[in-house]
Amino acid sequence: MEDSAGGVSLPSGPDVKKRRVTYFYEPTIGDYYYGQGHPMKPHRIRMAHNLIIHYSLHRRMEINRPFPAGAADIRRFNTEEYVDFLNSVTPEFISDPTYSRHLKRFNVGEDWPVFDGLFGFGQASAGGSIGAAVKLNRGDADIAINWAGGLHHAKKNEASGFCYVNDIVLGILELLKVHRELDISGTLGVGNSKYYALNVPLNDGMDDESFQGLFRPLIQKVMEVYQPDAVVLQCGADSLSGDRLGCFNLSVKGYADCLRFLGSFNVPLMVLCGGGYTIRNVARCWCYETAVAVGVDPDNRLPDNEYYEYFGPDYTLHVEPGNMENLNAPRDMEKIRNTLLEQLSRLSHAPSIPFRTTPSTIQPPEEISSQQQISSIVEEDMGERPKPRIWNGDDYESDPEDDEKPLRRFSNSDVKQPTTDAEMRYVPQDLKEVKAEELAPS
Repeated sequence: MEDSAGGVSLPSGPDVKKRRVTYFYEPTIGDYYYGQGHPMKPHRIRMAHNLIIHYSLHRRMEINRPFPAGAADIRRFNTEEYVDFLNSVTPEFISDPTYSRHLKRFNVGEDWPVFDGLFGFGQASAGGSIGAAVKLNRGDADIAINWAGGLHHAKKNEASGFCYVNDIVLGILELLKVHRELDISGTLGVGNSKYYALNVPLNDGMDDESFQGLFRPLIQKVMEVYQPDAVVLQCGADSLSGDRLGCFNLSVKGYADCLRFLGSFNVPLMVLCGGGYTIRNVARCWCYETAVAVGVDPDNRLPDNEYYEYFGPDYTLHVEPGNMENLNAPRDMEKIRNTLLEQLSRLSHAPSIPFRTTPSTIQPPEEISSQQQISSIVEEDMGERPKPRIWNGDDYESDPEDDEKPLRRFSNSDVKQPTTDAEMRYVPQDLKEVKAEELAPS
């Protein structure tokens, strides 16, 4: 079925009903900078957002700018001492021997650096995931997307895996105010007791066919057995072919099939990011997954955009998997699948997470009334950027923005503090439609 905005409509569920999608984006998120040569680049979120806008996917979603999560919200999971440290630490601390003990205690150093605006970055990430949970809890959306979220490695009292604030935990805690059972795909965990987590061991070179052959039957059984009220899907893109740190060989379409399949169960779905270190491919992946969520198949040829030069030499949305050897033998995959399906079948009933009382849900603040504020979310001011370049035939060893530093410096005082913890700014439906018409890319 042809679509007026370009592409072919994709039904998102067995009832062939398009899902209501809400999308969170903080325009300053791409300015945070882990440091030269560091593989984690928040700039990838801005690149993905730019593709989303130039494919006109924003016309099909409610667009939200999250309020930063307050310190009290973050302390719902992290310890007070750790949150206070994140809120006060600056790059100058690194050279001060007085703070060396604290840096070691909270596992902050070379791999998990102290950069300008570190706490603000965590607040933006967590604010989006909490806001997404609020939207799902209130029944305002079927799918809630926060590509700045999914930083799942952060621990209660220390940084880990390039992550400082675990926004997934905070989003789940908000969801649990309304929903009793959750499925966290990516780790496939439900609760914290025996039979609440399903772990799938895989070898290098995993391709689309092998991955789908495990994911679909296992998720089908998980949904049948656990019967979750909501699903949190962590879409870290480091399993894509050619990732700088990953070791799998998945295509963008193969990766997005996970979202497509989970969307077919018609349960509230929170979609978050995670890893992904070849950022031109990460941007491609999250743009395409957004398209899947809103129900369109975008043109493979990329539209003109501010980062066009990064996508050479093909300038396409999809990239072909590499010729990496798949070390996951079909016989081993069949054994793993059968073993896990058998273990799931042993559960006599859907596990549940007991609550004595239902906490009150966070209420959103007043709606945005300024068109200028709306515009800042949908089509942000990209600032002074290098003139677009066409790929010159060289094979980049790393992404071209490795040496590109943010255009501004952050401090913790730069972050707009919410008047109440975990407030969420959102664009109402009527204003969203005005915005979509006025800001459509030429």
